[in-house]
Amino acid sequence: MYLKKHKLITCIFLCLLFVPFFLRYKNNYENIRFIKNLYFNLPIFYSNRKICINYDLLINKYLDETISFSLIDNKGNIISEYNSKIARIPASNQKLLSTGYVINKYNNFYSLSTKLSSDNENNYYIEGSGDPDLNLNDIKALINNIKNSKVINITLFEVNKNIYWPEGWTSQDKLYKYGSPITKLAINSNASTYMNIYGLKNYIYDYLLAKFPNSEVNVYIKDTSNHLKRKRILIDSINSNTILSLVTLANAESHNFTSESLFKNASDSWSKNSYKKLYFWLKNKGLPIKDLYIADASGLSRSNRVTTNLIASFLYKMQFNNNYEFYASTLSIMGIRGTLANSLVNNKIKGKFFGKTGTLSNVFSLSGYFHKNNKIYSISIIQNSNLIDKNKIFKFLNEVYEINDCK
Repeated sequence: MYLKKHKLITCIFLCLLFVPFFLRYKNNYENIRFIKNLYFNLPIFYSNRKICINYDLLINKYLDETISFSLIDNKGNIISEYNSKIARIPASNQKLLSTGYVINKYNNFYSLSTKLSSDNENNYYIEGSGDPDLNLNDIKALINNIKNSKVINITLFEVNKNIYWPEGWTSQDKLYKYGSPITKLAINSNASTYMNIYGLKNYIYDYLLAKFPNSEVNVYIKDTSNHLKRKRILIDSINSNTILSLVTLANAESHNFTSESLFKNASDSWSKNSYKKLYFWLKNKGLPIKDLYIADASGLSRSNRVTTNLIASFLYKMQFNNNYEFYASTLSIMGIRGTLANSLVNNKIKGKFFGKTGTLSNVFSLSGYFHKNNKIYSISIIQNSNLIDKNKIFKFLNEVYEINDCK
């Protein structure tokens, strides 16, 4: 433990020591950008507790023991909070954390690929990346590259069915589109129970047999975690929309399949349902992770536990990330876009709040950024209760926005 702390202190010291030398060769814009991103990546989080009593009346008016709330100003000060360190089920507010990990990992214009390849023995292979928009026309475009042969062997690589769903997804969830299995060769995000990997296998078999009636067609399914990385030649690929577009789908439209697929790609965890990389990524940013438990990337699992203190702190620190503007652009906009399009449309906060809702039975969450007087505030609200009152939460947010700050 002592060695770990010693290495951490040494790392921070060296980073700070070399900052002046980097700055000598950068212009002012790059200086600011460099320093901000350096802070984001260091395992430190500066935050002071400067409670503004102006919010106390609102807390007493709207909040009860089932609700947690955190508000951080543009300087990182916690200016109001209530039950902020109680870990609660966050629902889709979990996506704020997992998509932050994704957008930090990738170039915003990178794409997921579904590839057709072959080996020296003329065997064909299709391997996907969980493209949420992959459809049968895309598959047809790929297999049209297959040449006529006496025997046509094609292997589909897919994840093991034992890890189709993360921990905590209920049998009821799995019956609906929002609880579709998370697989690499999903057709239309597995929205149809009739087109799973076996339906895809049959589709490819029937299509190739109709095209090459004198050929022997064999279509196999193999576990993606066990296939040998033998040398293969790429024949063709289908690219998804950009990462930025997919993160927008995950956040603004709260698409569960996309958020899970993106995280599995970013964390290289298709062979298992593991979210340790997200946990340690947050920990290594110096963020308050006490009682944090991560069971999935989308928030559909009721096993997740997160504090509003962590979400608000993460949102604040994310402003120092080089990709913050892109990240913020993926969120819903109050009264305008996404899951918030029809909320508070006649209030001053319309167009000024960029955030994310989360809804499960007995759970409602609302977190994000609001812009006021050229300042950006980070806010998180979570309610876990048998008596969820979304209107009360929205009214509370609106009044928080309109209240005057303490001087």
